[in-house]
Amino acid sequence: MECFIGIDLGSTTTKAVVMDQGYNVLGRGITNSRSNYDIAAGVAKNEALIDARFDLFRQALKKVPALATYYDDFMVELEQNFRLEQYLEQLVDLEETCTRAVVDPRYADWGKSLPESLGAVFKKVSVEAPDLFAPGAKRKSNFFRDIAGSQYHTVSEEYSSESDFPFDVLLNIYDRSIIEVENRIYTETTNQKLRSALDRAFANMPQLADVAAAVRAEVEGILAVELEEVYIIGTGYGRARLPFSKEHIRSEILCHGLGAHIMYNDTRTVLDIGGQDTKAIQVDKDGIVESFQMNDRCAAGCGRYLGYIADEMNVGLHELGPIAMKSTRQVRINSTCTVFAGAELRDRLSLGEDRSDILAGLHRAIILRAMSILSRSGGIRDQFTFTGGVANNEAAVSALKDLIRENYGDLTINIDPDSIYTGALGGATFALRAVEQGHTAEAAA
Repeated sequence: MECFIGIDLGSTTTKAVVMDQGYNVLGRGITNSRSNYDIAAGVAKNEALIDARFDLFRQALKKVPALATYYDDFMVELEQNFRLEQYLEQLVDLEETCTRAVVDPRYADWGKSLPESLGAVFKKVSVEAPDLFAPGAKRKSNFFRDIAGSQYHTVSEEYSSESDFPFDVLLNIYDRSIIEVENRIYTETTNQKLRSALDRAFANMPQLADVAAAVRAEVEGILAVELEEVYIIGTGYGRARLPFSKEHIRSEILCHGLGAHIMYNDTRTVLDIGGQDTKAIQVDKDGIVESFQMNDRCAAGCGRYLGYIADEMNVGLHELGPIAMKSTRQVRINSTCTVFAGAELRDRLSLGEDRSDILAGLHRAIILRAMSILSRSGGIRDQFTFTGGVANNEAAVSALKDLIRENYGDLTINIDPDSIYTGALGGATFALRAVEQGHTAEAAA
């Protein structure tokens, strides 16, 4: 099967989209952006290809009559168990990497007690892992670094309090090892992990024993399908560092404009708030960029700003929106500068103001900044499409809708659940169009 791939290397996350010849999205992948952009691009692409494989599974398994009643539950089991297999493989790698680090002379004083302590910690982390990937389990993140770090930190603290072994030593070992593990791509064992996930799914759903053979046959058929990477386009904040030739690079403005058009054909104005910048883009009926504006001097009002606020508040980034939505009064925030926002935040908290009101004011300040950029790009035209990671923040969306209504009246506002992939979607579309126009090239790495 021919595949066309777009990779969007953002400042905080790298996204990839796999598209077929019919402009259908087969798969999406996302990972943390790293200083090693080659790795980030490779990991995101691999995740998108895995997701594409699951899309083919869904299509095939829907045709198994006896599975119909259990189809939804079975697919959840299969996907969660595959993620568990991925996690366990990386966990073994992390333990081996941490154990190798023990030979460093700085740890000589701890003798055999350090590897024994690491073994005890990882044993408990591994035992607890299945609960994190059970159907219905809630994780604050799907990235290995975040899940493993949280587990390792908690278990190490418990172990240290019980054994008097220094927590900081265990944490130091982890910090020295995680980057090495995070920067490895495990493509060779993908099919093995899929088969193991299938075994786990049937073990957890014994009622499907009679259809196991039919399901396994369908899965093996899909595993035999080659996903041929015909053409790849890279874009994003770090596109200059992508391991692609110039022919395989497009500007993020062009990709976000086209991606928004592919999502919503009647889009005329696009606002993208990412981790590092805010982009306001005007496009025509074909998704071609007519004008744009962006803040490229600092991260004020972007995802990294919200991350800083979350750290100051000692809450998760995903919690900011829900907390802000509980606000009962409007608080005016004077600064969206990351440098000064922390000081203003602490001042307001010390004066007794409610944190939900403060966060609501912060979100409104961010959107007011975005509205200024939109105004400079040519205003807002119907239809309006909001993309980027911040588009998943309900408080930001609420503030945006209010301000658009106040300044432009009732417009159609589009927000796709997969809006974070807009740039990669545009890239994949450019890749397919390049081949349709007769361009041929070896697929980029």
